[in-house]
Amino acid sequence: MANHKSALKRIRSNNAKRLLNRYQAKTTRTFVKRLRNTTDKAEAQELFKTVSGMLDKLAKKNVIHKNKAANNKSKLARFVNTLAA
Repeated sequence: MANHKSALKRIRSNNAKRLLNRYQAKTTRTFVKRLRNTTDKAEAQELFKTVSGMLDKLAKKNVIHKNKAANNKSKLARFVNTLAA
């Protein structure tokens, strides 16, 4: 157990940040699954805008790697473009 006040505060703040990061990452994964299950092109395009923003935000905060976000966005964009109108 940590002995310094600052270390104890750091443990508390790290736990809080960890929970928020996990929540946001899980929410993003749910939106990605929802987008992949979509068959309507108009709905998929709207969802894609939301999902790409969420992925960028996670990459910016180093929750996921920036290349992983780019790969996911690329694959999702291909998927949306192949949907029939």
